[in-house]
Amino acid sequence: MKILVTGSAGFIGGYLVQELLEHGHDIVGIDNYSKYGKVAKSYDNHPSYTFVQGDVKDVELMKRLIEDCDHIVALAAIIGGITLFHEFAYDLLAENERIIASTFDAAICAFKNRKLKKINVVSSSMVFESTKVFPTPEGEQLKCPPPLSTYGFQKLACEYFAKGAFEQHKLPYTIIRPFNAIGIGERKALTEREVFSGNIKLAMSHVVPDLVHKILKGQNPLHILGQGNQIRHYTYAGDLAAGIRICIENEKALNDDFNISTAVSTTVLELAQTIWKKINGDKPFKYVCDKPFTYDVQKRVPSVDKARNILNIECKTTLDDALEEVIPWISHQIKTGGF
Repeated sequence: MKILVTGSAGFIGGYLVQELLEHGHDIVGIDNYSKYGKVAKSYDNHPSYTFVQGDVKDVELMKRLIEDCDHIVALAAIIGGITLFHEFAYDLLAENERIIASTFDAAICAFKNRKLKKINVVSSSMVFESTKVFPTPEGEQLKCPPPLSTYGFQKLACEYFAKGAFEQHKLPYTIIRPFNAIGIGERKALTEREVFSGNIKLAMSHVVPDLVHKILKGQNPLHILGQGNQIRHYTYAGDLAAGIRICIENEKALNDDFNISTAVSTTVLELAQTIWKKINGDKPFKYVCDKPFTYDVQKRVPSVDKARNILNIECKTTLDDALEEVIPWISHQIKTGGF
């Protein structure tokens, strides 16, 4: 199949394009390098990969790129750490809405007039931001109160774009919700404001790279946001990419939504202790609690039964194994000025 991937130069995009190429698909990637700047990927010269530097909001460009594609993966978005939710609350809504509207405009056109079979929308666990139901199943986003953050609200809107395009234009879709993806490729974002976490100045992106960064730089005691009892499901991005690929390939995913996540819960404090031990060995672990951000959701626990039972998707990479890849990569980024 030929697949258009928007946001192909991003963190998840990097894992996804590699996964799709390894399974024999032809890929067209589009990215405007707005998050990290220009980045090189290992597959840039792959014969089945075509990259276009461009803006997904350009509808005519998108129509040209998608006209001979079988699928599109709607991955492009302004996304970042929790500071971004506060610093760019309007842009997260307005720009991401323009991105998704342009993507759907092109997809609807290609479905009606060309060969497009389906749009695959990468949403977010933040659509469940206000839920009180754990583990959280697919469908709960329609029952719980709407997200409080503009980012979460816009991701929910992406899912309604899929609903509306199907109801009006019969455009087939699959909605994919990642939970706390971790892996290599997350650098300091160009748009994120540098802040201090204790004595370490860093761009607050996501909890795993931030904790690794601070511990590698010798912060002691370690600063964590809140009490450390926030629950997350840290999902290896390679497993997530495999899950997205299966959602594209498997007809059972048609016109449905799936949580893609590890089944294992980990608190932020447990995460910090695990990273600390990997870097510092038996050195005594000490930490202090900083004031949390407003949108620091306390509990994200997905139900993964639907993805496993219908699509046979299981994210099996352990946090421990994922960190064996992440820590050396971040160490190298610190030494070379990339983080």
